[in-house]
Formats: sequence, C-alpha cells, structure tokens
Amino acid sequence: MDIESIVAQVTREVLAQVGEPAEPAAVPGRDAGADVAGTIEHSVMNPDTTAEQIVKACKEARELLMANVCVSPYYVPLAAECLRGSTVKVCTAIGFPHGAATTATKLAAIREAIQNGATELDVCMNFLAVKNRQSEEVRKDLDEIMNAARGKAMVKAIYEQALFNDEEKVLALTIAKMAGVDFIKISNALSGKKAVTEDVKFVRSVIGEGIGIKIDGGISDAKTVRELMAAGASRFGCSKSVQIIKG
Repeated sequence: MDIESIVAQVTREVLAQVGEPAEPAAVPGRDAGADVAGTIEHSVMNPDTTAEQIVKACKEARELLMANVCVSPYYVPLAAECLRGSTVKVCTAIGFPHGAATTATKLAAIREAIQNGATELDVCMNFLAVKNRQSEEVRKDLDEIMNAARGKAMVKAIYEQALFNDEEKVLALTIAKMAGVDFIKISNALSGKKAVTEDVKFVRSVIGEGIGIKIDGGISDAKTVRELMAAGASRFGCSKSVQIIKG
C-alpha cells in the first residue's frame, strides 16, 4: 500500500472535516477531580528530580488511584518498588524529547525499562524520518518497537505535533495507526503549548477509534481534563496531578 497516497487523501479529508469541539456540560458542585484520577499520568520527569520526589509521587499516585507514575528510565526500578502491589503502573519515556535516537538505542532502552518494571512506554517516533518523508523508516522503527514491547508493555507513540506541518502530522499518525500502537501521545514538550481540544479532535479524526489518545501541556484543573476527555482523549500527562484531583 502506498503510504504517501493514503496520507495525501487523509490530509485533505481531515482538514475539511475538523471543526470546533463540543463544549461539555458543567456539573454543578463537582469541582474536585476524583472522577478523573484514573486517567491521570503523574509526571515527575524534570532533570533535577530527586529520589525523594519519586517516592512522594508514588505515594500520591497510590493514595489518589492515578493511572501511572511517569518517570525517567533511571528511576524505573525505584518507582516499581514503590508501586509494587498497587494498581498504579510505572511509565517511562524512550527517546524523549527529540525523537532522534536510533532504533537500536530505543530497543535497548525498552528492554531495560521492561526488565526494571515499566509496563507503559511513551516512545518517541522517528521525528527526523517523518520530516524527511521516509515512511518506511518510520514504520520499521515502530514495528520493531512494537515487537520488543508486545505482551510486556503498552506503547504510546509520542507525536510532537509542533515539529510537523499538516501533511507530516497525518503521515506520522497514519503510520502509527498502521503499526498498531496502543496510544498516540500528543506531546507539547518542545513547544510549551497548552493541551487543547482541537488537537485531540484532529488526531482522533485521523486515527479513528480503537487507539487511545494521551495529551500533555499545562493541564492544571479537572475541568480541562473533562473537556479533553469529551474531545476523545483518555489519558493525561500532568505534573499538577494532586491539584487536579483534590481541586
């Protein structure tokens, strides 16, 4: 199948169809975010994060029943130990944030992360190959990643949207869908852009149903989480997780 032809067609259809997202109805008296706790990925990935902060974050995630704690690969063993016996998962990022690591490098990191206790992986796609329109390289990278993680860890393909024009966005998303990733992660790490419903709706219009969407970018309250959820996302990367849930 000619990926470039698919991308050109889908790009035209998506740009024609994407509209404004529906505004979810307000729920009187529901200011706290306990109802969205299970969708929150508690992110503690700053380069100056200490072991003490990881332990604290894991305790918070256990108490508030969050989806996972997302840590740098170095802290996966510590997070796994802190979360042992709980329903909270350990997530780590691979090839983050620039998506410039080779496939072999990512595969080695994936195997080590899984061995150390990670069960969810946020993996950067090959952004450089996307920019060069090297479709087969993008697909080969994702196929090998999926083979390494299959049956061991969930794969969320990181889609750093600010790097791409509209055609490149559709190319990246179409290939990720074809590779069978579990989630698309709409990342705003390099742009500092806020998470918005329009971006979720755009991604959903390209990938269809059956693949989850995670989004990050300055989420600080439960109202925003609910709006993004109504647009089609089901996981949210947050550093202000406690504030979101407790209100």
